[in-house]
Amino acid sequence: MVTSDDIESSNEQRLSKLLKQWKRFVSLGWPISVQTAIRTGMRTTDLIVVALFSSSAIAAVGLANLYTQIALFIGIGIGTGGLALASQDTANKAFANRDEAISQALVIGFLIGIPIAVAAVFASEVFMRLYSAPPEVVALGAPYLAIVLGTAPFRHLTLVGEKTLQGTGDTLTPMFIRGGSNLINIVGTVGLGLGIGILPRLEVVGVAIATGVANVLAGLAVLVVFSSRLTDVKLVRPSDLRITKQLIRISTPRTVQGLSRTGAEFPLNAIVVAFSVEAFAAYTVGRRVFQQATGPIARSANVVASIVSGQDLGQKASSTSSSANLRFRIRALALLGVTLISMLAILMYLGSETLASLFGNDETTRALSSTFVQAFAISAPAGGLARIFAGVLQGAGETMKPFLAELVGNFGMLLGITYVGGIVLGYGIIALYVAVIAYGVGRLVLVLFWYRQEIWITDAFTRMESRDSVQ
Repeated sequence: MVTSDDIESSNEQRLSKLLKQWKRFVSLGWPISVQTAIRTGMRTTDLIVVALFSSSAIAAVGLANLYTQIALFIGIGIGTGGLALASQDTANKAFANRDEAISQALVIGFLIGIPIAVAAVFASEVFMRLYSAPPEVVALGAPYLAIVLGTAPFRHLTLVGEKTLQGTGDTLTPMFIRGGSNLINIVGTVGLGLGIGILPRLEVVGVAIATGVANVLAGLAVLVVFSSRLTDVKLVRPSDLRITKQLIRISTPRTVQGLSRTGAEFPLNAIVVAFSVEAFAAYTVGRRVFQQATGPIARSANVVASIVSGQDLGQKASSTSSSANLRFRIRALALLGVTLISMLAILMYLGSETLASLFGNDETTRALSSTFVQAFAISAPAGGLARIFAGVLQGAGETMKPFLAELVGNFGMLLGITYVGGIVLGYGIIALYVAVIAYGVGRLVLVLFWYRQEIWITDAFTRMESRDSVQ
């Protein structure tokens, strides 16, 4: 017979186990949160500084940054592949395979960045004109795009280096690299954008120069770290095609997932710009507040989920016996993540007017921005959970399912609802508010469905066996 003492003892054990997991998550995640906070703070600083110039300047930087996301998502995609292999092989002590995977990811990322940089330097104005934006927006955005996207090879080195180091369990070194470069970026943005002290006032171009310099410095720092004793990873000359194939297979869906977001944002932003330049500026502000407020926790939870998933499966690379324990850890992470994100979302919603007022004095833009902040706040908990469960799948090497969820979210929810509701049915910007909320909920439903299956676990074991990573 089960007594009340037995129940109390069992509850205490579960609580102790839960707190132990939370301690591990915080240990892994706080450097990522700090790093992300500084990164999003840098972008927020960009927006605040640019907002001092004009709404056209906000629109120019916002539109140009859609193109810079090409480098971002390619780097994240390759880095995700590297993280999955590095985390599994680190836990399984297959260090030669880990070093091979990291080396290949860095080389592939740098080489892919070269043609992107060339295209940005020589065709930035052409790319900006594709939006059919006003001439002033094109004139402001073209040099910004050329400078920032022109550093794509170094951007890729940074993103790949960051994620692969995280896969080994080292989240501190990426924090120092990214945090340091982003602080330089912030100082440069304020100094060159506004002409502080002896620095010239270059406005949008100054903001671009600050970002470009920071990208190059961060990429060089990654090479220095991997060439030093700061990590036990040893770069090697790539030679194992089995690892190349797995790296590409894992990275490609993750890359396309990010690019699909950019692909959806091109027509989406064209629709929003058609509503008005102020509407687009407000949407940009709302999303920036959302990313600044919830991004550090959401991204940290996503990466920690990938690390935990990859390392847990690497330690148990022979059967699915680790499934129950892994799922307990992920539930613990999801509970912690959604609690923190929900608290931040409430603060966003209640303080929407104050937050919107930080991004310029235009009354129309400010009013619209406040509503967008509220819409993003409502979507935040579901979106955060979607990122956590997607991170679990990605850490196991399953990147196709999160890609499909993102595809449905971007084109079916965000773009589809905005177009049908805003243009076809004539509800205008109200449809975009609804789309923002539906985007988070839709992705969560799909990713959670796939997470509850077992095939992503067995597939991870199969890949480890095929590259001889099972010890």
